[in-house]
Amino acid sequence: MARFFLSRDAMDLAAGMIPIAGDDAHHIAFSLRMAVGERLTVCDMQKTEYVCTITDIKPELVLLHIDEIHENSTELPLEITLYQSLPKGDKMEYIVQKAVELGVSRVIPVAGARCIVKLDERNAQKKIVRWQKIAEEAAKQCGRGMIPQIGMPISFAGAVEEGRKTDLPLFCYEGDGTVSLKTVLDEARTRLSVGDGNAAAPPTAAIYIGPEGGYDTKEVALAAAAGFPSVNLGRRILRCETASGFVLSCVTYAFEL
Repeated sequence: MARFFLSRDAMDLAAGMIPIAGDDAHHIAFSLRMAVGERLTVCDMQKTEYVCTITDIKPELVLLHIDEIHENSTELPLEITLYQSLPKGDKMEYIVQKAVELGVSRVIPVAGARCIVKLDERNAQKKIVRWQKIAEEAAKQCGRGMIPQIGMPISFAGAVEEGRKTDLPLFCYEGDGTVSLKTVLDEARTRLSVGDGNAAAPPTAAIYIGPEGGYDTKEVALAAAAGFPSVNLGRRILRCETASGFVLSCVTYAFEL
C-alpha cells in the first residue's frame, strides 16, 4: 500500500478527512495513477498511521477518508543516531538510504580529521536537501513511522559531546583495545529498559562510523575520554558504507528480533 507522510496539523481529524496537496497529490494522480476508491496509508510522523480511501482526486489536491487509525509497529525500540564521517563520492546517499531502511532515527554527517570530503556551508545545504529526500523515499518504501532527519555536518568533537547524552554509545573502531559488538549489545540488552511500557522515552543510542582512512589517534583518545566503548565489528575490516548497516542489523537482532 502506498505510504505518504503528512503533519497532523494538516489533517482534518474531526471530519475524518485528510487533504493531500502539492507534489504528493501530483504523484498520486500521475505517477501512481490511483483512482477514487483506492486505499493508501498516511503517517503523521509521530508513529500514527491512517489507512484511507481516496474520495476525490485532482492533480493539485487529493481528498482522503480515514478508515482506520493505528500505531505504527515498524520503529525500533531504541532511538538511534548515526554519526557518519563524510565519505567520498556518493557513498553517503547509499549510507542514508540503508540506515533509514534499518531503523535509524537521525543521521549526522561528521567532518572528521581524515575525511577527504570538505563541505562549505553552501555545499552542505545542497547535500542535506538531497540526503533528506533520499531518507523520505526510503522511509516510505520500508514502512517507517517517521522520517529520519539528516543534520548539518558537525565536528567529531561535537559528535562526541552529543553522544555523551545517549544510553548506548558505540564507537566503531578496528584498532587495538576493542571489545566485540556482541559483548556490548548483550550487556546493553540487560541494562536498558527496552520496550518497557513504563519508560518515559525509548533508550537512545549513538553509532560512530569513521571515514575511509579510519579515525586518527586524537579522535580515538577523545572517544575513550568520553567513556565510549571501542567496539570491533568482527575479524574483517568493513568499508565505511558497509559498517553502519552491519551495526544497525546487529542492534535490530539484539533488541527487536
